[in-house]
Amino acid sequence: MGGAAFLPSHASAFWPFSTNADAATPSLIPSAATPALVASTNRNPNVGAPIALATSGGSALVSYNGPGGTPSAIANVPPPDRISVYVVRRGDTLSDIATMFNVSVNTIVWANDLKSTRDVHPGDTLIILPVSGVERKVVKGDTLNSLAKKYGADADEIAQYNGLDPAEPLAVGSTIIIPGGEIAPVVPRPQPSPTILGGGGGTFTAGYYSNPLPGGVVTQGIHGWNGIDIGAARGTPVYAAADGIVIISRGGGAWNGGYGNYVVVTHGNGSQTLYSHLKSVAVSPGQSVLSGQTIGYVGSTGKVTGTHLHFEVRGSANPFRNCRVGSICSPQ
Repeated sequence: MGGAAFLPSHASAFWPFSTNADAATPSLIPSAATPALVASTNRNPNVGAPIALATSGGSALVSYNGPGGTPSAIANVPPPDRISVYVVRRGDTLSDIATMFNVSVNTIVWANDLKSTRDVHPGDTLIILPVSGVERKVVKGDTLNSLAKKYGADADEIAQYNGLDPAEPLAVGSTIIIPGGEIAPVVPRPQPSPTILGGGGGTFTAGYYSNPLPGGVVTQGIHGWNGIDIGAARGTPVYAAADGIVIISRGGGAWNGGYGNYVVVTHGNGSQTLYSHLKSVAVSPGQSVLSGQTIGYVGSTGKVTGTHLHFEVRGSANPFRNCRVGSICSPQ
């Protein structure tokens, strides 16, 4: 795998879906024009070294993606807060791919609903999510349910990500990752500001994004990976927040790392927007979309309580970051 190898930039079908919710079925066929963010490769990756998950202050997990190797062997490094797409090549293992993106093998297994670490084949298209969560050393009395409650996470998700048997007690002294976990603040939460919480980043461009769910009520402020929740009735159309190209469109009701059915659009300002928990999707990868174009429908798939849209912005400030919970708010 040479440093000049790239994912084809256009896709004719990559989880294509119709606007009919009942007809939506997943498919994985990349195209030749999809400007998907991909891992750069290196002719001699150090695949034998363990992948250390970086943490902030020894507790909050700070995940990132990017290749291993020397700077001279690296090209097209994905920004640290972006979702990436990778097409499996002959001879690849999950360990190889995890090394290229500097994530754990479990990150890839979890986000792609893989049955095992051997469940990859040449031509498969994998989604590489930067992990957001908490690293925790198990102490006496810890259970999957208690940790899920403490960090606002999901017990089944913790077990799946760490390869644990939910029926077995946790091993005291072991270290586990709690995907999606958040550490409760010990001081009052400051007022929202252009600083992005939960791993987002980038500058704020006033008026760049339109409302993906006009008339929806903000049900949760900035959380997770620079996301916000907007409530609306099941089946309400969800619109692209800006012109761009669809790089991910996943449906079929799968877990998909907790996102359920979701769409990711890449935009001309270098950002990505993500729309998750959809009832169904209405676009396919490689498709150009305009601001205000229907890309899916509000649902409750994946890790979700109630019917709503989870809207993330990667590479820029979330335009809803100053909106009050319970309000019908316009993006800035």
